[in-house]
Amino acid sequence: MNTGKFNPRELCSRKLWQLVSTETDEQVSARELQEAVAELAARRHYLDQLQQIGALQDRRSGA
Repeated sequence: MNTGKFNPRELCSRKLWQLVSTETDEQVSARELQEAVAELAARRHYLDQLQQIGALQDRRSGA
């Protein structure tokens, strides 16, 4: 996201999921992607889908 600071708390879960599940690297940086995954996990939304795409594997060891 080029304009402003990325704050995943300001986005709805559906929009965060769209950012995480879309395969274009142009929309968000790796850091922003990690923040979006962390926010979804904290909200406990889309957990099954995040596990299916492997986005939560790195977070298991820290939880």
